[in-house]
Amino acid sequence: MAKFKNYAPEGVIPAVLLPFAEDLSIDAPAFKSHLLDVASVEGLNALTLNAHSTEVSSCTFEEQERVLDIALETVGDRIPIINGVYSDGSLEAARIAAMATKKGASSLLVFPPTVYRYGQTPEMAIEHFRRISDSSGLPIILFQYPLASGMGYPLPTLLKIMEAVPAVRAIKDGCGIPEQHEAHIRALQSLPRPVNVLSTHSAWLYSSLVMGCNGLLSGSGSVIADLQARLYRAVRSGDMATATELHHRVSATSRVFYADPKVNMHNRMKEALVLMGKLRCAAVRPPLMKLSSDEIARLGRAMTEAGLMPASKLRSAA
Repeated sequence: MAKFKNYAPEGVIPAVLLPFAEDLSIDAPAFKSHLLDVASVEGLNALTLNAHSTEVSSCTFEEQERVLDIALETVGDRIPIINGVYSDGSLEAARIAAMATKKGASSLLVFPPTVYRYGQTPEMAIEHFRRISDSSGLPIILFQYPLASGMGYPLPTLLKIMEAVPAVRAIKDGCGIPEQHEAHIRALQSLPRPVNVLSTHSAWLYSSLVMGCNGLLSGSGSVIADLQARLYRAVRSGDMATATELHHRVSATSRVFYADPKVNMHNRMKEALVLMGKLRCAAVRPPLMKLSSDEIARLGRAMTEAGLMPASKLRSAA
């Protein structure tokens, strides 16, 4: 059972990475070290795993279960753990949700099934969330994709899901368009039962927070959780001078983490942690591939610009 009762998804929520050994097996000691490092940051609301950042699409059900076990054992007594539900089928999604609930997760991050396309069948989306909720009872964070991807939920569908499935307490908003993001904030956070909007727009996080979203959930928090937490606090307290300075540091990382091809975003974050001396191996599972030396050098320059790594360390890594 969850240690943190009545958990509310809000504030700063990093999505952690999953280190692998050279043979592509899960590197449990490295994962524990990474969890402890991120969880030590002041002002976090929770940690997320079994998501894109932990390469969930390449992990079996048993590996996802192990990832959750390691996290709960390592930091589960000090911070809530959000478990991703990544499955095209509602039955398997419900199975993952039930497993996470039994183990002790505090919330679920539900990815859209790829069979859902272009918002044409809101009843399908509602049924998917209802089955997950019925198998768990934990608070649910809905992962909102860009509408252009075909798997984003139009606002009318979002509102129908919230009405039909009260367990949905927040969205991880990756809509990608500032006007849509602001519309989500206004509509969802003003409902009779408010639903928090958690930004995942790392490339324009400062603007997103100023719009009034009630938190953020981002894989870049695996590297810059402290910057994100400080930025969130600065905006919330109205200290815009500090927020602007932190924005420039965050932007230095987002320009390289989220450059095209964006599929390499978490690959780059692993390499950044290696450069910073926080991770030994940046191995990723195929079809992801090792970054080029030129791209790793760009990452090093960005980490230095963000104040996360001294220039002397960058020279020694060259």
